[in-house]
Amino acid sequence: MSDNNLVEQLIQALQVMPGIGQKSAQRIAFYLLQRNRDGARYLGQTLLQSMDKVNNCKRCRNLTEAEVCHICSSERRDQSILCVVESPIDVMALEQATDFNGLFFVLMGHLSPLDGIGPEDVGMDLLAERFRSEPIKEVILATNPTVEGEATAFYITDLAREYDIPCSRIAHGVPLGGELEYIDKGTIAHAFSGRQRVG
Repeated sequence: MSDNNLVEQLIQALQVMPGIGQKSAQRIAFYLLQRNRDGARYLGQTLLQSMDKVNNCKRCRNLTEAEVCHICSSERRDQSILCVVESPIDVMALEQATDFNGLFFVLMGHLSPLDGIGPEDVGMDLLAERFRSEPIKEVILATNPTVEGEATAFYITDLAREYDIPCSRIAHGVPLGGELEYIDKGTIAHAFSGRQRVG
């Protein structure tokens, strides 16, 4: 066993994070060891506590320390509008960027038959139960504009139709401030086909 075994283990451990390769892991490890041991201790303690205490909300499947998350338990949220997203980070993005005041349902993925991910794997049975038992008047589909995301949105639309719940899809297309000449063809085509009347 080498003298640097723990250093090597730290470098290896850091590589479990997305986007962190060997070189980035080395830089982070040496920075923490040489310049920020207090920060590293705080990071380690927070990671351990998070792994032990953070689970999924029983109602929407978002990440939370409580049995039911703060969004689901808020009486100020509109209980009749449900936004369906693929991951907890999508909830955070929508909460930070919009004034949406309804509830969420987090799929924790998307349908992908080729990868063996079916309806039960993304909580469609739980979603159907919410459609059946809650006073939902609109479902907003905020899945990603990928083939799998579109297939998932289509599946949910069919499911909601069984309970006479209308669905809407968030718009995808040209970003605010974007110039058409710099935008890829697929994005332009999607934006063009999803155009809306303005006058």
